[in-house]
Amino acid sequence: MVTVKYEVVEHDGGWAYKVGDVFSETFPSHDAALSAASDAAARQTVAGETDGIQYQDRDGRWHEEVASGRDRPATEVVDEPERS
Repeated sequence: MVTVKYEVVEHDGGWAYKVGDVFSETFPSHDAALSAASDAAARQTVAGETDGIQYQDRDGRWHEEVASGRDRPATEVVDEPERS
């Protein structure tokens, strides 16, 4: 099973969380970013509806498949320690 990591980090003069190389909005405090990361991680695990999806791969080829609304990843919030 895939685990999606939400990492709380200092960013752009404040705090944010990131997934891979993508940052959230910047929050004024560490606690606000941690709360937002925890909320986003919890929502990621909620089952949805099974539906058809289309996507384009790196080579420009289009693919169609059915995505199960119950196939949700595990999530983890990684908290960078606050610096003094």
